[in-house]
Amino acid sequence: MPSHINPELESGFILLVAPARSYRVASYLDAATRLNRHLLIVSDSEYSLVSSIAEGIHVDFGQTEQALATVLDAIVDKRILAVIATDDRVVTLSSQFAQALGLPHNAESATRLTYRKDLARQQLREQGCNAPDFQVFPFREASSFAEKVEYPVVLKPLMLSGSRGVIRADNADQFIQASERIEKIVGLESADDYEKSHGLIEGFLAGEEIAIDGFVQNGRFLPLALFDKPEPLNGPCFEESFYITPSRLPQVTQQAIIEEVERCCLAYGLTHGPIHAEARITDQGVFLIEMASRTIGGQCAQLIEFVLGQKLEQIIIRMMCFEPVEFEHNNRHAGVLMIPVPRQGMLKRVEGLLEAQQVEYVSHVEIHIQPGYELVPLPEGSSYLGFIFASAPGFDETWQALRESHRKLNFVIAPVWHLQAS
Repeated sequence: MPSHINPELESGFILLVAPARSYRVASYLDAATRLNRHLLIVSDSEYSLVSSIAEGIHVDFGQTEQALATVLDAIVDKRILAVIATDDRVVTLSSQFAQALGLPHNAESATRLTYRKDLARQQLREQGCNAPDFQVFPFREASSFAEKVEYPVVLKPLMLSGSRGVIRADNADQFIQASERIEKIVGLESADDYEKSHGLIEGFLAGEEIAIDGFVQNGRFLPLALFDKPEPLNGPCFEESFYITPSRLPQVTQQAIIEEVERCCLAYGLTHGPIHAEARITDQGVFLIEMASRTIGGQCAQLIEFVLGQKLEQIIIRMMCFEPVEFEHNNRHAGVLMIPVPRQGMLKRVEGLLEAQQVEYVSHVEIHIQPGYELVPLPEGSSYLGFIFASAPGFDETWQALRESHRKLNFVIAPVWHLQAS
């Protein structure tokens, strides 16, 4: 290569769009380094302890046209290979950047469906995909709707992810109480007036719930990992707990899940990029619960690395650039327990951590909330206490190791008293 050619310009850049506080940035930086790729970060803050964010491109995510102009000006002399979004919040903006650069992307209308539950349900119904009975209701008319619906139902905010604000109701009183809680939750979020004043009612779907990660390329869904959730998720809240892969479901059921997720991707109009979906297996078939145009969240991405032999972020970078990817499948099972918040209060200390880490097949235990912080459980909360990881020859051994490790942990939580304004 001639010495006067900048190697960064020759090989190109990956544009990573990420909120300044996104926990995914470090993983993508590591993946890019391993792949000898150059990462350029677009964030909403120049004041970050992460040098790659502080030195990157800084925009206001709420000002789309100005953000686009800023980015295009900053990369005028750079070859951009792909645009990747780390979080739900920036998925649509990332697609707009990719469109302006002439790169493969999902249409804005498609990405909107991944965070507006009511619009997604309507689209699935119109396109002939499985969808539960649903309707939108104004929070101020909760009492009226509570007398009309057929129970049990699940009430949800029109937006938000991670089971926040999702509550089951088995009668009218529970319906009204759930509606009031959800209205308070969305009232504190960045949302438009309609999203803050309306909720979604869905018929409760009985059946086993699963999660699946994959990638849509040229409109085709390519599955990466299928996760079983072995403990029932029947409410009243729907906090995630166990993810274990490979799935123990029959192959015919796994194929039905993959086919339904692909149909839903086509229905949404998603054509390029990572997908994380959740679905229920019912007597009437596979029903999509949620679908995000991003990878699996949290530390759970470690499971994909264990099963496929590559870090998830490396896989995504390579597939976004249309590079061939070969996997080294592991014959063992791997699982994670997202440690739930047992009750509200101030975390004083965590006991039994050493014993929890010494359980057979447990690889490591991570506690992410430090003593002194207030714990808020679902449906209002949005954080887990931490994660327990395990790997064993069989599915049941992996599951039991996670459960045994969790039983050895004791979270000492003190009450918190909030002063009420007079």
